[in-house]
Amino acid sequence: MLPPLSRADTSLLGRWWWTVDRWTLLAVTTLIGLGYVMMLAASPAVAERIGQSRDIFLLKQVFFLVLAGAIVVVMSLLSPRGVRRVALAGCLLALALTALTLVAGVEIKGARRWIALPGLSLQPSEFLKPCFAVVVAWLLAEGRRTRRFPGMLAAFAVFGVIVLLLKSQPDVGMLAVISAVFFLQLFVAGLNLWWVGVGVIGMGGLASAAFFLFAHVRSRVTRFLDPSQGDNYQVQRALEAFGNGGLLGRGPGEGRVKDVLPDAHADTVFAVAGEEFGLILCLVIVGLFAFIVLRGLLRVLVEADLFVILAAVGLVASFGLQAFVNMASTLHLIPTKGMTLPFVSYGGSSVLAVALGIGMLLALTRKRHNGELL
Repeated sequence: MLPPLSRADTSLLGRWWWTVDRWTLLAVTTLIGLGYVMMLAASPAVAERIGQSRDIFLLKQVFFLVLAGAIVVVMSLLSPRGVRRVALAGCLLALALTALTLVAGVEIKGARRWIALPGLSLQPSEFLKPCFAVVVAWLLAEGRRTRRFPGMLAAFAVFGVIVLLLKSQPDVGMLAVISAVFFLQLFVAGLNLWWVGVGVIGMGGLASAAFFLFAHVRSRVTRFLDPSQGDNYQVQRALEAFGNGGLLGRGPGEGRVKDVLPDAHADTVFAVAGEEFGLILCLVIVGLFAFIVLRGLLRVLVEADLFVILAAVGLVASFGLQAFVNMASTLHLIPTKGMTLPFVSYGGSSVLAVALGIGMLLALTRKRHNGELL
């Protein structure tokens, strides 16, 4: 049996343990565990329906979740400088691969967002969310620190490239999340409120343009506003699942929504949780996401480094928005959007990208003294 880590332990592991936010780490570990439980509940029925082995999705997701846990720990060992370097390299690589999807990507439902790899369909744009948030934080902080450094101009230039790439795929939902996080970081960095208003109006204009330019966006918004206009089968089944689950749920394995929804193990896994485990587990899931977001924001209140503040705000906002979009669309509070529930839904690219972002957040919010780790 290993001896408990002492505060006097100056090894890499010892310093990490006493400086990392262990409460956030516990919440993330709990979500990873819930992801395993939900794959046990939802994936066998989906696999059987499409003629695959019952355990195919479960085995894949267990591998992704284990790898995600390792990524969280390894990334959380880094210094802020190390996080910045990883984010810069990751952003450049994700941009290149996202551009590659336009010419060599796999087309699914009219969109080119994925690159086919052995045993995995990689969605590079997922990795843009955490990496771009950190890169923007560095550019804005460096621009504030060095007056001649065009930090804001460079940030808008990179954002413009991302807008063009995601519009071309198209992936309006991903673009909306990245845009919201970007303008939030600009606001926290001290952007004049007048420009913030211009940005909000611009986002409204882009949303209106997406409604008229993209048929799938128009269809989803129309069906949300008027359920009689088109097929709302998935939303109706999901809402029925929550009603069937009640307070305590029908019990593990007793749910029916996973037998009829094609993405029960992925985008609508929250409905499976509601039917089989009830309102209580759904509230626990919501509470875990809220705790991680609020804990991350509270940790940066004592920070003096603008880069750390902006990067942490961007990372928790991206994480929280993704969770909100998934759960709200499943509950028919917003138009449907194919976005996974972090760590809980099936999806290799999403799980690994979210793990990368959480690992960066844990690294940036470790206890420090004058910028150095304790």
